[in-house]
Amino acid sequence: MNSEEIKALTGQYIMNTYGRFPVAIDHGRGARLYSPEGREYIDFTSGIGVSSLGYGNESWLKAISAQASKLGHASNLFYTEPAARLAQILCQRTGMSNVFFANGGGEANEGMIKLARKYSFDRYGQGRSTIITLVNSFHGRTITTLKATGQEVFHNYFFPFTEGFRYARANDPADLEAQAGDDVCAVMVELVQGEGGVLPLDQDYVQAVAKLCRERDWLLLVDEVQTGVGRTGSLFAFQQYGILPDVCSFAKGIAGGLPMSGIMAAEKCRDVLTPGTHATTFGANPICAAAGLAVQETLTDAFLAEVAEKGAYLRRKIEELDLPCFGRTRGMGLMIGIEVREGWTNKDLAARLIENGLLILTAGPGMRLLPPLAITCEEMDAGVAILKKTLG
Repeated sequence: MNSEEIKALTGQYIMNTYGRFPVAIDHGRGARLYSPEGREYIDFTSGIGVSSLGYGNESWLKAISAQASKLGHASNLFYTEPAARLAQILCQRTGMSNVFFANGGGEANEGMIKLARKYSFDRYGQGRSTIITLVNSFHGRTITTLKATGQEVFHNYFFPFTEGFRYARANDPADLEAQAGDDVCAVMVELVQGEGGVLPLDQDYVQAVAKLCRERDWLLLVDEVQTGVGRTGSLFAFQQYGILPDVCSFAKGIAGGLPMSGIMAAEKCRDVLTPGTHATTFGANPICAAAGLAVQETLTDAFLAEVAEKGAYLRRKIEELDLPCFGRTRGMGLMIGIEVREGWTNKDLAARLIENGLLILTAGPGMRLLPPLAITCEEMDAGVAILKKTLG
């Protein structure tokens, strides 16, 4: 099928829930994607942070193929090796205690919310179930995670929402204290607010939140759906903040392009979720887990150091362009936000760049870059050249 046929068929048979750009993707290699007609695009999106190793990675392909020839799926009523090995590696590399595997980021955050409320119920009984999240946060598209999201624009249409959330301003310890109460069981944060605009939290603030949680026996929940699995230059962003969460969610890049997510619990929370209290049919799928093992084998300490270096390089190159529409960059590793100056709109800029061969994202009022972690300097330079040609 050609691009126009794919777009027409999509419009006829797939629900119109995405503001799609007029681009059809057929295949990819490295950090480049191609239309059915062979039109090339430099990819600064990696499927919104999912295709962490880029496209056509040989070790990833071999791992998937080998596992698919053995076993595609088995119920979690039985044991499989790939998920067990992946959980072991994640725990050993982070200091967490155990893992629950799921399928997508919203589902992972739902599991984290359930764990926090059960922990509090087991210790204190009913009436202590409120979770404080941050203004401008984003935690998912389910009924519960929409309510957990600290952006009023998402609190529409789907009433009644799940109750039990309050919102504090980011980087404001006093406001967090103001939202406290005897009904609180946890604080839930993104260390870099992704959908909200790629806004890293202050180090001192995160340390203060962790201290308050310890003092009041609130669980510290860290949503690493977008920041995790190497995106910020460490395996998980919390490792750069000097904290160990009670529970941490992950998704996106964990399986390098296949649907997988999960939560990791620290030692004090490892036995909260017991048989019958949480489950998912496709979680810990052995093919996805085998892909996850290939990702972990690639994300060595040296590779992660390169991610941090690439992020600094890309930010510097963009700022050196001194484009009239862009202000400062921000972010961590290869999770980069760009300020859009007054008089310009991020959606219009994104459309122009995509037309000229650079796939890019928006977040809040700014631009967002989430290129594959394996992107090369040559590919980054090609993307920067399109920025200059289009917006200079």
